[in-house]
Amino acid sequence: MRDCCICARCWSWCCTGCSERNRKEDVQPSGRINSYDGPHEKEPSLRLKTRANPLILLCAIAAAGVSPGQNPAGQDAAGQSSAALAPPRSGFSFPLRQTLTYTVDWRVFPAGTAVVHFEQAGDRERIAASADTSGAINMIFHVADNFQSDFDREKGCSYDFNKQTVEGRRQINSNLHIDYNNGRSVLDEKNQVTGQTKHLEAPVHGCLTDLLTGVFYAASQPLVVGHNFVIPVVDAQRTVPVTMKVEGREEIKTSLGSFKTIRVQPTADGGVVKNRGAIWIWYTDDDRHLPVQMRARLFWGTITFRLTGNEAK
Repeated sequence: MRDCCICARCWSWCCTGCSERNRKEDVQPSGRINSYDGPHEKEPSLRLKTRANPLILLCAIAAAGVSPGQNPAGQDAAGQSSAALAPPRSGFSFPLRQTLTYTVDWRVFPAGTAVVHFEQAGDRERIAASADTSGAINMIFHVADNFQSDFDREKGCSYDFNKQTVEGRRQINSNLHIDYNNGRSVLDEKNQVTGQTKHLEAPVHGCLTDLLTGVFYAASQPLVVGHNFVIPVVDAQRTVPVTMKVEGREEIKTSLGSFKTIRVQPTADGGVVKNRGAIWIWYTDDDRHLPVQMRARLFWGTITFRLTGNEAK
């Protein structure tokens, strides 16, 4: 894996000789990146870890996945969440057909595009998401990922979560099936480059959501400032309770216009969310609770999704 950077002096791409010193930054949830500029400190370069995956940030609430041996609060000894997935609020309905398009920026640089499509499939809702890098980011590290999730429209329970990831030379296909009748989650994964396969099974209890659905399923819940709620997120061999903190109201501007929104921060007691970064999602302050902006502040920089398209197709 190459380490590439943008030189803070000349603002050009460099894949050799980058300074080992990371840029220190203070990122406010709503937007601005304030660079640290000490009185005697040399101007640092901006390092880009090329394994950054923009679509993974759509699944960012599950970045709370714990490392082996950890049991965050809300889990039993088997690593299962004790939180129950609440059904959608009364009167809420997932879209019969809808396509959301987001621009993705890394720091101040365009990084790619993400498209999320919703479609009713009988008594289930299907979410298909794709992400592709663009511009200079794509020249350094190509990403073309596709995710798909099926869940119950009435109860919210996820049934299948599929991923096809192409990230540089890495190509992985995985399928996660949740068998509620037998209380098992089943993961089948294949490395398309090496041919290696993986099969994992784990017990599950109760209704669960998956990594992708969780971001959008939260829109089905009442979003009341100061009132938090928990959603159990399943990922391979563990289920993690993720607390959705409803922090406050804020006006957000995108190319589609200005939106009155409610800012929500997903948190967990272990893993990436706690130790390596922070995530915020801005939902419209109306009955739709449409996610118009998402931001992840991680150790290698800040990535922001902004809604640029909303079509009934």
